[in-house]
Amino acid sequence: MNVAPAIGSGGRSSAGERGRTGSRRRIVENSAWIRIVSAAASGLLMYASFPPMNFWVGAPLAVALLVLAVRGRSARAGAGYGLVAGLTFFAPLLPWVGEYVGSTPWLALAAIQALFVALFGAVADRMSRLPCGPIWVASAWVAMEAVRSRVPFGGFPWGRIAFGQADGPLLPLAALAGAPGLSFVVVLIGSALTHVVVADRRRLALAAASFAGMSVVVGVLTMAAPLFAPSQQDTVTVALVQGNVPRLGLDFNSQRRTVLDNHVKRTIELAADIESGRVNTPDLVIWPENSSDIDPLRNPDAAERIDAAARAVGVPILVGTVLRQDDGTTRNTSIVWDPVTGPGQMHDKRQLVPFGEYLPMRTIVTALSPYAAQAGNFVAGQGNGVIDLAGVPVAVATCYEVAFDALLTDSVRAGAQLITVPTNNATFGRTNMTYQQLAMSRVRAVEHGRGVVVSATSGVSAVIDARGVVVDRTELFTPAAVVADVSLSTALTPATIAGGVPEWTVTTGAIAALTFSLRRRPLTATPDPSTTMSRSI
Repeated sequence: MNVAPAIGSGGRSSAGERGRTGSRRRIVENSAWIRIVSAAASGLLMYASFPPMNFWVGAPLAVALLVLAVRGRSARAGAGYGLVAGLTFFAPLLPWVGEYVGSTPWLALAAIQALFVALFGAVADRMSRLPCGPIWVASAWVAMEAVRSRVPFGGFPWGRIAFGQADGPLLPLAALAGAPGLSFVVVLIGSALTHVVVADRRRLALAAASFAGMSVVVGVLTMAAPLFAPSQQDTVTVALVQGNVPRLGLDFNSQRRTVLDNHVKRTIELAADIESGRVNTPDLVIWPENSSDIDPLRNPDAAERIDAAARAVGVPILVGTVLRQDDGTTRNTSIVWDPVTGPGQMHDKRQLVPFGEYLPMRTIVTALSPYAAQAGNFVAGQGNGVIDLAGVPVAVATCYEVAFDALLTDSVRAGAQLITVPTNNATFGRTNMTYQQLAMSRVRAVEHGRGVVVSATSGVSAVIDARGVVVDRTELFTPAAVVADVSLSTALTPATIAGGVPEWTVTTGAIAALTFSLRRRPLTATPDPSTTMSRSI
């Protein structure tokens, strides 16, 4: 039997097959790099949607790029692309953390937050292939944001997609379904756009029609949302005081007296402006967080200075201060200071900053790093966050608290007619932190149909109306006072009434959809070598 031709033929066939396999491998490798670039561009576009760039359309485009990057990939590869997107998003978003505690914690926090985006990347392709795929992709994103807003150590909601939409046309939707609902719609648009891009000729018309129909529904809801906004029953004249700090960075804490004196001085100057008729007489005055880091309940001199400011302006002042306790702990407190009766009602900050205001697992962490002992020893407050200020029920969301959905929902449900955000951003210098926080406050104004007053030690301080529009604002590191009429309301938006129900409903749906997809029997088909290789990358 002559086998030589067969052997020779087999050798030539093997060489040809190896050539084709090598070509496929090069295509796959190039595809992997294209996907990495797409994922990185996704993160950068997401970052660009936030202040100060406010490129709000970047968010749905970012989602579309990420869903394209993970399309057809395994869960492991999808997680890798999600991690790339998360890192290129959070690393440039959070440098202000480095201003506070150094570059290592900043990068560590960015990496931890990027892991949540990696989880989304692991399931995004699977969810997109279900019936009504864009809905399940959006549900998975909202579920991811819900988790990272709660864990670890109480969560870190900074960087939620909704908070980058303060300048976008979708902002009114916050009144219907809150920040989670706004995030859902943005991701839905991006994911639906991907379906149009990848649709073949047979499905293109259907995908385009579905996208157009969804756009019409979103547009109608956006235009109808203001109809559900609470009517404004009354107004109150509010003054906010920005006293400024002696210098940037942490050093200002060692000059607490100067910070207090700055706010007293600027308030007395405001009183002179009122007396001369240059500004209207306010009903109440808001000072920032940490405007008196000297405990006025233990230090008579600090109390006398605040008394002098309150008497000069003639109305109650909400004073941000730090109260020392006998057990060595402290409270981040806002005190209503009456010009006649002195200190009254108090609100203690309920959501503390881990590793800043308190140290989780203090014994273990300090044993690992002696620098950790520099963290504060604050204790969290209780209650609903509402205080009575000159007869007005006011919700107090101290700095970091404005990022957490449930806190302000509780306050507005408890009767708050005005929201105030006393904050201390001096530690973060001239970074974008203050602008990102201002955008959050604008979303909260629409979400709850309330005016919001942001009072910062060093800026940016602002007055925001119930539509999320900035009525007046200050500049960074400039002593200033702003007096403005702010509308009050007792009615509730659908978002306030619903509270966390939409978020938990969507999250439950995402879990159910993922479970269903995992239980589906995979389609049987003859594997293609290039597909097999590509799915491993």
